[in-house]
Amino acid sequence: MSFSRCALLWARLPAGRRAGHRAAVCSALRAHVEPLTGALGRVSAVASSSSSSASGGSKAPNTSLFVPLTVKPQGPSADGDVGAELTRPLDKNEVKKILDKFYKRKEIQKLGADYGLDARLFHQAFISFRNYIMQSHSLDVDIHIILNDICFSAAHVDDLFPFFLRHAKQIFPVLECKDDLRKISDLRIPPNWYPEARAIQRKIIFHSGPTNSGKTYHAIQKYLSAKSGVYCGPLKLLAHEIFEKSNAAGVPCDLVTGEERVTVEPDGKQAAHVACTVEMCSVTTPYEVAVIDEIQMIKDPARGWAWTRALLGLCAEEVHLCGESAAIDLVTELMYTTGEEVEVRNYKRLTPISVLDHALESLDNLRPGDCIVCFSKNDIYSVSRQIEIRGLESAVIYGSLPPGTKLAQAKKFNDPDDPCKILVATDAIGMGLNLSIRRIIFYSLIKPTINEKGEKEIEPITTSQALQIAGRAGRFSSKYKEGEVTTMNREDLNLLKEILNRPVDPIKAAGLHPTAEQIEMFAYHLPDTTLSNLIDIFVDFSQVDGQYFVCNMDDFKFSAELIQHIPLSLRVRYVFCTAPINKKQPFVCSSLLQFARQYSRNEPLTFSWLRRYIKWPLLPPKNIKDLMDLEAVHDVLDLYLWLSYRFIDMFPDASLIRDLQKELDGIIQDGVHNITKLIKISESHKLLNLESLSAENRSRLSGTLKSQARRVRGTKAVGSKAAEPPVPNGGEKSLASRLVQQGLLTADMLKQLEKEWLTQRTDGKERTEPGTYSKGTRRKKKEPDSD
Repeated sequence: MSFSRCALLWARLPAGRRAGHRAAVCSALRAHVEPLTGALGRVSAVASSSSSSASGGSKAPNTSLFVPLTVKPQGPSADGDVGAELTRPLDKNEVKKILDKFYKRKEIQKLGADYGLDARLFHQAFISFRNYIMQSHSLDVDIHIILNDICFSAAHVDDLFPFFLRHAKQIFPVLECKDDLRKISDLRIPPNWYPEARAIQRKIIFHSGPTNSGKTYHAIQKYLSAKSGVYCGPLKLLAHEIFEKSNAAGVPCDLVTGEERVTVEPDGKQAAHVACTVEMCSVTTPYEVAVIDEIQMIKDPARGWAWTRALLGLCAEEVHLCGESAAIDLVTELMYTTGEEVEVRNYKRLTPISVLDHALESLDNLRPGDCIVCFSKNDIYSVSRQIEIRGLESAVIYGSLPPGTKLAQAKKFNDPDDPCKILVATDAIGMGLNLSIRRIIFYSLIKPTINEKGEKEIEPITTSQALQIAGRAGRFSSKYKEGEVTTMNREDLNLLKEILNRPVDPIKAAGLHPTAEQIEMFAYHLPDTTLSNLIDIFVDFSQVDGQYFVCNMDDFKFSAELIQHIPLSLRVRYVFCTAPINKKQPFVCSSLLQFARQYSRNEPLTFSWLRRYIKWPLLPPKNIKDLMDLEAVHDVLDLYLWLSYRFIDMFPDASLIRDLQKELDGIIQDGVHNITKLIKISESHKLLNLESLSAENRSRLSGTLKSQARRVRGTKAVGSKAAEPPVPNGGEKSLASRLVQQGLLTADMLKQLEKEWLTQRTDGKERTEPGTYSKGTRRKKKEPDSD
């Protein structure tokens, strides 16, 4: 008779009949328990061998990711306390002493480690186990009997271990299924994920060269001449450009991006050619020619997985890759694992480009065709305002602008009949826009980036980034046949030359990303774990080959935590979390939350509902804050359109929303056209302070001093000695002098600091006169006067 059956029959016996059978039942129960506890001496060896063989030499998991589940103590049982009836009620004080003794046993801790319970997990599991024992009204019969026997020295304290381990696996279910989780998260040999591509012998052609070398042109010509083809680009703007070029050339071509589907055939049938963003390419549709643009982005910490998927998975007879030479070695290695050879075609720049020996130094020296590249919106606003003060007109392009607005600003700058001859932009001009630029001017060389671990880094731009941006000057198709590159500050010029002259580091690894199916299998084993925690455990358990890395998933986890409390199926939750949003925009984040909430209620998000939600109609922007709010609304409409192609029934009005978005794009274009007026109004209302460093910029500067010092160590400052601060009498250079020497401080910055210091010193003397502030009294820091 089984243990559970025996205990159940005992509980059903009338109270009067239990006494006569107590001894027999206890004997039967002990007979069941003793094999369980008596085998404890052999458990350690078995656990050690099984854990080592199962792990296969893989790394130990990061147990800090294991979030304990709550196991509630047992309340009063309808059948009464069977264990107490069979033996006797337990003395809680005695039980507590037994448990404390159990916890302190080194043998038990070692045995726990053999089962995956490191010191942290062991402690958490014991606390939960002790609370469960002490707070339960009645315990399971088996554990009650063991505790009773230990109290009477009829059993050893170590005999509690099987029950402790059972409890530990309840609160840490990952302990029960580690082997299965490792198999699911095994990301080795990614080529095997794409059987359709492996079934054909593909020809791989790598078009390698710098910006403006014609490499993409030659690949696109092959694409247009093919019977069928797919173009995979990094940006919607590039997909749109190929879509328009293809149809203009008489080759019917569809457009597929995350937010848009356009078919050109009148009957809605798919065309033989398609231009898409790289994430949207199909790895099951056969093509004659495929083009993967900007292949070097296979190393991107967040999006690299999309290029890896396209490279390994596209079913095309010919796959043309366009990008930097830094990716050649990696692509060759990856294709070696698929049995495919790589043909490399090298290209040289079509027009010359030169780095000037002098910096711009002042905006008074601007010429038509100049583009000032900034790495922050505040710098964009500041430079635009200063250009306007000088009576010049400028176009503005930055990343968060809608594609239509970017194109409108590019058209304005390129138009020879338009008075706008200056462009102020971020590195968003690095790809996707055709611009007629004569000279690139780096306003700064410092750019915040996100590394593979999701950490923010403030470093000088990389050689790859500098070449990509500098290459926009003097393009073959523009009216300027020679390009020039320089910096705003002369102290930056030597650093720029050093960056541009460095060889580009070869790309070492390609990105990977867990699929929805893999996460679903993980959730099957860990049903009570949050999606964000599932991702953490998946990444920790994952195993990759040397040529791959798991992409950073912080944005995914951010969305997962944002909507965790909303009841959604796992697949739906996964899709919502993959929606591309700017987590720095509060309105966009709250919109994702609201969309998910509406979905969970099975309430379709209609056109009329969304109009009310965004408070349409929207007014033209009156200041910079209004403009940023409109950009956020545009992103929300993008989010709706993205979701509408995944959940058609719940987001039914995509065409109406697209029309609304075009109207909003026009409002934003008008605002950007008048951006200098908006900046001026914002300054007058103290909504924007462009004269002083923000706290963020101050921390950015301090965070880059050491890094930039390393990069420019040994480089002499360019400029006359008169610009350097004097050397003290001691002969050793002052701190200011050394900072100027290293390129960390400019003469203008030094003068500004001196001016502010003198102003603050004067204010301090005035404040500490009798009758104002006593010595040591704190006062609010005065804002420096604007020029």
